[in-house]
Amino acid sequence: MKSFKLDKNRLILGLAAPLLALVAAVVITSVVLLATGKDPLYAYSVMLDYGSKSDSQVWIINKAIPYYLSALAVAIGFRMNLFNIGVDGQYRIAAFFAAVVGGALTLPGLVQIPLIILVAVVVGAIWSGIAGFLKVTRGVSEVITTIMLNFIAASFIGYFLQEGRLAVKDGNLFHTPNIPESSHFFFLPTSPDPINGFVFLAAAVGLGYWFMLNRTRFGFDLRSVGRSESAAQASGVSVKKMVVTSMVLSGAAAGLVGMPILLGEVHNYGNDFPAGIGFTGIALALLGRNNAVGMAFAALLWGFLDRTGGRLEIEDYASETVEVMKGVIVLCVVIAYELVRRYGLRRQQRTVGEQLAKQARKNDKAEVSA
Repeated sequence: MKSFKLDKNRLILGLAAPLLALVAAVVITSVVLLATGKDPLYAYSVMLDYGSKSDSQVWIINKAIPYYLSALAVAIGFRMNLFNIGVDGQYRIAAFFAAVVGGALTLPGLVQIPLIILVAVVVGAIWSGIAGFLKVTRGVSEVITTIMLNFIAASFIGYFLQEGRLAVKDGNLFHTPNIPESSHFFFLPTSPDPINGFVFLAAAVGLGYWFMLNRTRFGFDLRSVGRSESAAQASGVSVKKMVVTSMVLSGAAAGLVGMPILLGEVHNYGNDFPAGIGFTGIALALLGRNNAVGMAFAALLWGFLDRTGGRLEIEDYASETVEVMKGVIVLCVVIAYELVRRYGLRRQQRTVGEQLAKQARKNDKAEVSA
């Protein structure tokens, strides 16, 4: 039986990047706060105190669920060097169609809830698949097409989200008919506030993402194409097929982003439905390095910052303080991981060079002895 051997150097490098990023982010944020005449230590103490309260912890978890699903959707594309910038439009149009279907039907919850989720997944997959199809057939960059599809999705929703079409008027708002109460998603009976049951679905999707990438042939092919298209093509992998499949899977995951909000909170799609979660997913995928566990911590961190940011405003800190923190954190993480990666690569090259030189000296001695 092969014994497990811990690679200390790899472990040290793995821990060095996030620690370096954290220290740099704290230092830079502190300098920014000092420049505005505010006490950074007091700001951090307020955030930690408020974020540690029980109701805040539940709020952070619920907020992190759609963030995490959005990061997973982006990460599927990132692992193949595909930049799916359209997650925002994909989850919104998916939630819209799911809300329309859910509001038009009155079925038992055990049937209607999976049906609503299935509609969202299919619509998200189709909307993202358009970009993948255009890339492999016309060579159009997925960055351009997904951005344009975001605007098309918003315009499509705006057209149908009107009274007399697919929406009803409720005061100053327009929204789709309400989903029946029997089809509302469950919440965990936690205290003081309940946790959205979608936390289990998010965890299952994260586990599926990890398993797909690390334990399946498809995941191996996906990572291979992401590292070198020519090498993957030479080994028999259909790059075009992988591009379309990856974009479809990314869109399917994006379709789930709005479900915790639709089925667990608002129960309809209105013109006040949350937007921008898809762009947050890009930051979280970068922050979590496309790792299922890393993105979960990143989503919780973003939820923590969202929750405590309001408290800082009450304490007379600028409303942009938390947004600055977010930007600094992402920037520091990207830079820190790149610095550590380059250091590790140079260290590996130096080690290989030393081993080759040592072997060469041994060969020279052997030749002299002979």
